[in-house]
Amino acid sequence: MPDPHDTLPEALRKRLAQCFDADALLLSPAQRLSYGYDNSRRSAMPAAVVLPTETAQVVELVRACRAQRMPIIARGRGTNTTGATVPVHGGVVVSFERMNRLLRMAPEDRVALVEPGLLNGDLQLAAKSHALFWPPDPTSAAYSSIAGNIACNAGGPRAVKYGACRDNVLGVAAVTGAGELIRCGGATSKAASGYDFTRFIVGSEGTLALIVEATLALRPLPSARRALRALYADVETAAAAVARLMAQAHTPSMLEFMDGECVRLARAIGGADIPAAGALLMIEADGDADTLDAAVAALERAASGPGLIALSTAPDEAASETLWAARKALSPSLRSIAAGKINEDVVVPVSRIPALVTGVSALAREFELAIVNFGHVGNGNLHVNILYDPADAAQSARAHAVLPRVFALTLALGGTLSGEHGIGLGKRAFMTQAHSAETLGLMRAVKAQFDPDGILNPGKLLPE
Repeated sequence: MPDPHDTLPEALRKRLAQCFDADALLLSPAQRLSYGYDNSRRSAMPAAVVLPTETAQVVELVRACRAQRMPIIARGRGTNTTGATVPVHGGVVVSFERMNRLLRMAPEDRVALVEPGLLNGDLQLAAKSHALFWPPDPTSAAYSSIAGNIACNAGGPRAVKYGACRDNVLGVAAVTGAGELIRCGGATSKAASGYDFTRFIVGSEGTLALIVEATLALRPLPSARRALRALYADVETAAAAVARLMAQAHTPSMLEFMDGECVRLARAIGGADIPAAGALLMIEADGDADTLDAAVAALERAASGPGLIALSTAPDEAASETLWAARKALSPSLRSIAAGKINEDVVVPVSRIPALVTGVSALAREFELAIVNFGHVGNGNLHVNILYDPADAAQSARAHAVLPRVFALTLALGGTLSGEHGIGLGKRAFMTQAHSAETLGLMRAVKAQFDPDGILNPGKLLPE
């Protein structure tokens, strides 16, 4: 029997046609299909797609869909890897690509007010003209939307020093599943006036409310930066160096880990001038030029130790940018090794990074799979990439069998399922292992208050 949410009821179609222009209400199969997938390579067909340009349209959309119990799936640019924007229950996809304005830049307050569809990269360009920046910088920053970043609490390399979205979003305006416009937080960096619903909505993956505005905290661009490159004999000694680096007083502005296979790819595909090594740490310090030398010296001392092959400073800004560009090219370049890739972004306390890296290496040997690791290890955030051939049934089965073991290892080390990719469809079933029944019950109760009929992004994040 077909799902009734796969088709648009006539009454809802008429109501949406009154609210949206013809080019903003997409009903043809070809149009709908192009909004039914994301970077997880999952796809499903929505019943309709709408492209709002103002908040009033979003309010009307939610009220109309609630009357018909029609699911609503918020979408930015579809760059997420967990299936969080795939309309698995049909419904209406609301794409915010046309609500993409920078509403206000207030450099004197270090604040920007933006619409949800503004691209991260476009915000960075506007902020740079005021010698400011917004810290979240995921690999997809050039073409991912601000609200998409907020929905999964995106971070990126700079999060080790400056925090992820949850640390850099001061407030939001959003439409709940009841069709009510709410405003949470504001333009101040301190507030003690009730529950912090902004932090509820950040990372909620469109299951609580649809963001229509966001107030973002900007930071001053550092006057100087310096990058270090540390090569190690193996992943274990590099992971031990991470713990030393994060234990000393000078917090690096970036601290990235690459295993030996990543080093090879960075050389072969990314064009980075890197000698062969078992593992690599990319370390960056930023700040005032007159204090940078001391910070770099402290980081060099911490990076030194057993297994270190070579430690060098990037000679200039161009060399540093080449190295970071090679790092950002890693995830897509893994498709050159295998057609199948399971990309998870688990997190453990920084002191447990050595145990996590060692454990994942042991799992790769046990399951006879290529598992490539890189990530933002200054936050304890490791991207575990399980590579396999989908055409090989046995290999595919092993790849999917090792995934629960990776999560079990992470949780046993005091970690969590995701640092910045979110839960979506891919990790939803594992939430019962990560949280107690009581905690999940409270999450469901919060969901019910924001979205009483369960129409916002159903089937995501919370387990059955």
